[in-house]
Amino acid sequence: MANRKSTKLRIPHSQDDCELVGVLEQLTPEEPTQGRKIALILHGTMGHKHYLFQKRLAQRFPMDSFRFDFRGNHESGGQRTQGGFGKDVEDLVTVVSYLRSTYGYEIDVVVGHSRGSVVGMHWLCTSEEGQRAHAMINVSGRYRMHRIYDNVKNYKEQWDTKGYFERTLSVARQTVVERIYPHDLEEFSQWNTEIVWDKFPAHIDVLTLHGLADKTVPVYDAVLYSRIFGARTPGTHSLHLIEEADHNFTNRQDEIVDCILGWWDAHDQGRLKTGIWMTGVRVKL
Repeated sequence: MANRKSTKLRIPHSQDDCELVGVLEQLTPEEPTQGRKIALILHGTMGHKHYLFQKRLAQRFPMDSFRFDFRGNHESGGQRTQGGFGKDVEDLVTVVSYLRSTYGYEIDVVVGHSRGSVVGMHWLCTSEEGQRAHAMINVSGRYRMHRIYDNVKNYKEQWDTKGYFERTLSVARQTVVERIYPHDLEEFSQWNTEIVWDKFPAHIDVLTLHGLADKTVPVYDAVLYSRIFGARTPGTHSLHLIEEADHNFTNRQDEIVDCILGWWDAHDQGRLKTGIWMTGVRVKL
């Protein structure tokens, strides 16, 4: 779309002394935004606003969107911790408040990858604005938080000698050193994802995408989300498992975007039914 516009925003944090940096994508920037629908796109652990499929989706999604770096990630200020889901939710509340008060936007869709899914679902369960949304796209979302301990053996030697586990990663082509303390994993494991059973809005349609080769979040967590969201009405749940895809859908980003856009088109047309996504579509062997 020729008149699309991308605008970098720096949002003052309502709870902390830092800025949250994000990108607002607008389809028709010359038109008023009061009351206009918008999609939120949320990254995962040690990710950022341009990570994986997020930027590609934002540039193709048929709705205005906003994607941002959670605190302590990439361009946003503050400090992140492995177990700080509550602070991530605060970040999301701050962003939503800014988009509403400054532009008049109404949140209609939440797209989350991994940690971003967990945060987005919690926000939908606990906020007034979340009750008015209509769709959630859950990509590689974790449900059984205690399974973070599956790989604790990788941390134990450094925990015993240093008191923390240190790793060096490349985030947005920059070297980042992360320290994980035992209390971080404890806090992580205790985050309440069961809230979705009772508090998730019954009318919201959900798409769950998960790679069958995911070694970070067990594929069975996607099945559990299917059991949770598939029991609601009038909201639907679509489950799409992708063969040979890992947690980040390496080399499969366009496929993920195409799937999301196809599901969104069906949502717009009122064609969604609870079950396996693309049921009845013949597969080429």
